[in-house]
Amino acid sequence: MKKAIPDRLPTHVAIIMDGNGRWARHKKLNRVEGHKVGIDSVREITEVTRELGIPYLTLYAFSKENWSRPREEVKTLMELLGLYLELELPFMMKNGIRFNVIGETGDFSKALQSQFDNVIKSTSRNRNLVLSIALSYSGRREIVRAARLIAGDAKKGVIKRIDEKTFKRYLYAPAIPDPDFLIRTSGEMRLSNFLLWQVAYTEIYVTDILWPDFRKKAYLEALRDFARRERRFGNIKEY
Repeated sequence: MKKAIPDRLPTHVAIIMDGNGRWARHKKLNRVEGHKVGIDSVREITEVTRELGIPYLTLYAFSKENWSRPREEVKTLMELLGLYLELELPFMMKNGIRFNVIGETGDFSKALQSQFDNVIKSTSRNRNLVLSIALSYSGRREIVRAARLIAGDAKKGVIKRIDEKTFKRYLYAPAIPDPDFLIRTSGEMRLSNFLLWQVAYTEIYVTDILWPDFRKKAYLEALRDFARRERRFGNIKEY
């Protein structure tokens, strides 16, 4: 693996995991089967991220809009989420992975909320990797929520000055740095309401590979692409 490691790695990788349904359709399977295999990709990409020493990984798992999917599919997704949390906790503990959730967790059942809390608490001392899962997440709602909280604190006199630094403190995960690198699988060329504030200067990489097929080899190729890029943050390169 050492020979394949890029010379320069991002600090924070964010991934829009797209294509589970299409993967299942291409194989003439139920959509749920795509989600099940997609969980295997989550495990592999998380493991490779930890092995590479990348400290932050954020995965877009379930958007606020996804609640409008067919009831049976949503029910199965919730069951898979609960199973994932149960089975992956030992893996997280063994590998020093700290679990985090961003999004409107109050939308989930009390049982799942309890699982979120348990895994977050159990992994809170882990330091090798912060794995954030975006659940019932909406970038626009996150921004509106932050603005509402800021307005309330400003009215109470808690804050005097509102700037970008202040605003960041009111996001779901203020301590986590903005993503350096955003990967989207399945070839779609859009952000899908993901981390709209945080990706202002993020390098974006789109691959046609569907999420269940996105494994170590494809991930390393994406990271090599990142290593070849020059990040200017709006500045002009001097020749």
